[in-house]
Amino acid sequence: MFFKEFEVRWSDLDANRHLANSAYINFMSHTRMSYLTQLGFAHREFETHGIGPVVFYEHIYYFREVFPGKPIKVSLEFTGMSADGKFFEFHHNFYDARGKHLAHCEMMFSWIDMNTRKLVPLPQEVLATFEDQEKAESFRTLTKEDTRRHAKVPKDLA
Repeated sequence: MFFKEFEVRWSDLDANRHLANSAYINFMSHTRMSYLTQLGFAHREFETHGIGPVVFYEHIYYFREVFPGKPIKVSLEFTGMSADGKFFEFHHNFYDARGKHLAHCEMMFSWIDMNTRKLVPLPQEVLATFEDQEKAESFRTLTKEDTRRHAKVPKDLA
């Protein structure tokens, strides 16, 4: 499991003086980028391969309030990947300095070709890196059905 530690800053708080929803998203995004960078797959490699990550959803479950003054840890667990490396699922957990569980998030993302703006699988040499990574006990190979399990489709106004 990968961990990233953060200081809760004044700018991370909302009107209730606890961690704002947007800060959870930012901390998780930073944790994911740190994980990818550790694997040798960061902004430079995104540019080289002409791809970038695109998030489909982040479902967050809040258990306890988070206040400034003490560090928090955000975990990343590799919980799923499609066989071709197009779709990924990570779980994040937030913990306080004593290890109390503060929040949980389930998220799914894919890779987008920066020129065509279409979803693409990872290049084979990058995919091999992920196949060798530590996986959660609950890890599974994602199917097309997994990517559609929430059955949300756009409904335009016009």
